[in-house]
Amino acid sequence: MKRRRILILMHADLVPPESLEGLSAAEINNFKMEWDVLRTVQELGHEVRNVAVEDDLAPIRRALVEFKPHVVFNLLMHFHDEATYDSAVVSWLELRKQPYTGCNPRGLLIANDKALSKKVMSYHRIPAPRFFTVARGRAVRPLPKNLAFPLFVKSRSEHASTGIAQASIVRDMDSLRERVEFIHRNVKTSALAEEYVEGQELTIAVLGNQRLETGPVWEVFFDNLPEGAPNIFTSRVKWDLAYQKKVGLRTGPTVLGQEEQASIARMAKRLYRALGLSGYARIDMRRRPTGELFVLEVNPNPDLCFGEDFAEAFAKVGYSYSQLIQKILSLGIGYRAPWRE
Repeated sequence: MKRRRILILMHADLVPPESLEGLSAAEINNFKMEWDVLRTVQELGHEVRNVAVEDDLAPIRRALVEFKPHVVFNLLMHFHDEATYDSAVVSWLELRKQPYTGCNPRGLLIANDKALSKKVMSYHRIPAPRFFTVARGRAVRPLPKNLAFPLFVKSRSEHASTGIAQASIVRDMDSLRERVEFIHRNVKTSALAEEYVEGQELTIAVLGNQRLETGPVWEVFFDNLPEGAPNIFTSRVKWDLAYQKKVGLRTGPTVLGQEEQASIARMAKRLYRALGLSGYARIDMRRRPTGELFVLEVNPNPDLCFGEDFAEAFAKVGYSYSQLIQKILSLGIGYRAPWRE
């Protein structure tokens, strides 16, 4: 393995300290991905520098000129606090003919617009919940004829369960209006309302550019959820470690049969190609008790924490964490961006 110069981009408020000594699990959880990736790239023997990014490209530009990295490890999830601008940073890297890890800007732009990605899914006959959107400043209109309650309301563009709570499931027009207004006011994006699919919460991890690999189908379990409470991945479930323990959150390989898992893997690869993704992604799905499967979201550049779903899924097919990080670096170096054609 060649020793490379690796420049890691991370949000300024997520730059990890030199040591974790004395920090609680909750404190570490805020920057765990950045810590895990940074330490692993160093342990692989590469020359590493990290850049704290806020709302200015100048620090990245200086590092590119001074450090001349072989590849940029992109851990950014937004820019100017806007999730839709993460693709702009990657586009800028491409304009500089700079290799980077993770998804290309076209794939990011399509996948992170949840309404647009669902339209692409529809064209390719990949099942997804029916939906409509409400732009900021617009009122909720009567439901389209092909939709009925209950509905699930979320941000059209934000990641990481932002704005999702038990109240996101709405069962009448009053609660729909209230939740849409909540997204507009607090998340400050357009709202997306889609048919709520009861059933198993499934994910599958995909890795690659042209040649794609998948991990096993993963399932989200809530062992201590109160009877009648919906098994949805709220913002509190995502980030509150104490609440995760309270509801008995765990994830792991699903109990579905091998034939059905193979079918899901084929669909995931088809979807990955349909959206023009590269690098790595996680696809979130719901499966009704009747067996009907619906794609909820596609997440390019998902969480890379050691011990979390993406890394654990690929550990099941033989990738150690360091091997997975090295694979992501190699995919970034080898990606055939338009400037290379």
